[in-house]
Amino acid sequence: MSWLHAFLDVPEDQHAIAAAFWARVLGWPLGERWAGHPEMSSFEPPTGAPYLHLQRIDGPPRVHLDLEATSPDDTVGRAVELGAAYVARRGTWTTLTSPGGLPFCVLRAKQHEAPEAVRFRDGHRSRMVQVCVDSPSSVHDAEVAFWQALLGDRWVPSSRDEFAGKWHDDAGSPIQLLFQRLDDPAGSVRAHLDLGTDDLTADVRRLRDLGATDMGPGHGWHVFLDPTGLAFCTTMNSPEQSEHRDLG
Repeated sequence: MSWLHAFLDVPEDQHAIAAAFWARVLGWPLGERWAGHPEMSSFEPPTGAPYLHLQRIDGPPRVHLDLEATSPDDTVGRAVELGAAYVARRGTWTTLTSPGGLPFCVLRAKQHEAPEAVRFRDGHRSRMVQVCVDSPSSVHDAEVAFWQALLGDRWVPSSRDEFAGKWHDDAGSPIQLLFQRLDDPAGSVRAHLDLGTDDLTADVRRLRDLGATDMGPGHGWHVFLDPTGLAFCTTMNSPEQSEHRDLG
C-alpha cells in the first residue's frame, strides 16, 4: 500500500454543515463534486493531493478508508481470503467490509504529492494524520490481525492496553493507522479521525471556537464531536508530512 484516503460519509441533510465545519478544521476548502460521482467531494489543500473526502450517503454518519494498491484485484482477493466481505465493484474501486464490519475500498495506486501541515494565525500547526480503527473487545484481536496481514509494512506495538499499535507504509502515505480496543464487548468496528498538532492546547482552543463539542482530554489527545455526531481527536502526533513517520 502506498497511499490511504479517509472518507467522511454523511447523510444529505447533514452534508452542508459537515462540509463547512471540516473545511475550517482542516484549513482546506471543499472542492467541486467529482465528475461521474456527484455524491463525493475532496477537501483540497493549497499544494499536494487531497486525502480526506466527503461523501453523501443514505445512512448514519461514519468514516471509511480507501486503500491504493499496485494490483487492486490481488489486494481484493487477499482481503477476502483474510476474512473481508465483498460488497460491490463500482467504477474504479471495489468496496468491502473488514471482518469486524468496517467499510473500505480498494483502488489502483497513483503517484501523489502529500500536502504539508496548515499553520494557523497563532502560529501553531495541524494536519489530519491518523485514522483510529475502533474495535469492540470481542473482535479487536481478529480485526488487528486482518489489517496487519493485509497492509504489511511497518507496525509499532503500543505500551497502552487500550491500543494494539500503529501502522504506516513508510512510503509517504499522509495517514497512519491506530488500532484501539473499545470497552464495548460487541458491535461493529468503526473509525474516527485524528488531527496531529504541535500545540495541543492551542488546537483544543481552536476546535472549541469552531463549535466542536468538547468531550474531554485523554493522555496526549483531546476528544470532540463534529456537528454530525462523529467523534474525532486532536493529538500530539506530529503534523509533519514525512515518509518514515515517528510511530512512538
